[in-house]
Parts: sequence; structure tokens; C-alpha cells
Amino acid sequence: METPSALPIYLQISELLAREIAAGHLRDGQRLPPERDLAARLKISVGTLRKALAELTERGLLERRQGSGNYVRARADARNVYSFFRIELLEGAGLPTARLLSLDRMAKPDDLPEFGRSTGAHRIRRLRLLSGIACVLEEIWLDGSYTDEIAPRDLSESLYLYYRERLNLSISHVEDAVSVGDVPDWGPPDFTPAPGTRTGYVERISFDQENRRAEFSRNWFDPNLSRYVARIS
Repeated sequence: METPSALPIYLQISELLAREIAAGHLRDGQRLPPERDLAARLKISVGTLRKALAELTERGLLERRQGSGNYVRARADARNVYSFFRIELLEGAGLPTARLLSLDRMAKPDDLPEFGRSTGAHRIRRLRLLSGIACVLEEIWLDGSYTDEIAPRDLSESLYLYYRERLNLSISHVEDAVSVGDVPDWGPPDFTPAPGTRTGYVERISFDQENRRAEFSRNWFDPNLSRYVARIS
């Protein structure tokens, strides 16, 4: 299976910092470390860091003060690539990446809720990692009306970014139902909970820009490593 394209490094860093801000690890008004120190900590070049900081400044999450440094501006309404991704490491945040396990187009099974206009859907199964730690199994069903075919090499680690840039599909909002569920038998060995183990479980309906149900997903997360977080303000 081909690996979906990774986000550019500067965007990965900006998303990591945005999630740290949302988690409260970087507080409103806090001054970030000097750029060379922060770049060394993140193991990236100063140039890449500056691109990430410029991205956050454009989103209104940072304020650059000449001669003083970069200061956090926490915003509840900030829209990031992973705005709808609610799973965090137990210690908070963590950079999401994804490994594609399988990609198939098929008829929608009878056990799925009603969504979309097509009788078929694209089933995307992935392992989601947070800062390199395997935390979540994802099974995503995208309604078949949005595209006839998806090539694994064209997918992004952020599906919602791929939807927006490739399919002209913008996810406007989601509805999550959180409970517990049994781990399926198709997970890879590095997802620690064995098949049949009861874990955290999230079912999600995602809505497009016209308020239509576009996607249904099932997510099993390891509660020993991660948790579901929803911040309301």
C-alpha cells in the first residue's frame, strides 16, 4: 500500500504548535523560546521554523513583536488542519500522522448510518499516530458521489485537507458519539490493544459545506496512551 503524502515539515510544526496552544501547554501571552533554541528542540532548521511561525502568525495564533520575540495568541475560533481531530496523548496534544492500511471502493454495508447520495463509498482504513505513538485505528467511509476513484499516493495525512484541495469538499462541522467498542481484527501489530479488546470508541458523521452528510467514520483509540478531548468556549 502506498503511503499518503506527508504534510510539509513547516506545516507539521505549525499544526503541532497550534495543538499545543489549544491544549493549554502554550498559554495566551506566553513568549516562545528564541527561534534557534526552539528549532534545535524541534530538530528542524531555523528557516523551516520561521515558515511555521509565519503560518501561525497569519492564522492569528502568534504575534511577532519586533526586538522581543513571538507571543502566543490563543483563539478558540482558530481553524487548523487538525481542528476536528479530538484525540490527544494523555499528556496533551501530539502531532498527528497516519499510515494507510487499506483503501477500497465498495457498496455501503447495511450497518452504516445513512449518509451521502451514492450507494457506494470509499473505505479508508488507517493507523493514526501521535508524535510517532500508535494511538488510533480509523475506518473512514467517504460517500462515493464526491469522486469515482481515490489513489493512495494522492491522499494527504490530513483527509480533510485532501478533501478540500482535491475534491472541493469542505467539512463544515461534525457530530461525534463517544463510547467504548471492541478492537477490530484488521489492525496492525503496533496498535497495542489486541483484537476484541474493549477500548475508547468514537463514531463520527461529517457534514459538507452544504450541510449534507458526507462521511461516516469509526475510531478505536487506546485509552492507555490517548484520550478524546473536546474544548468548549
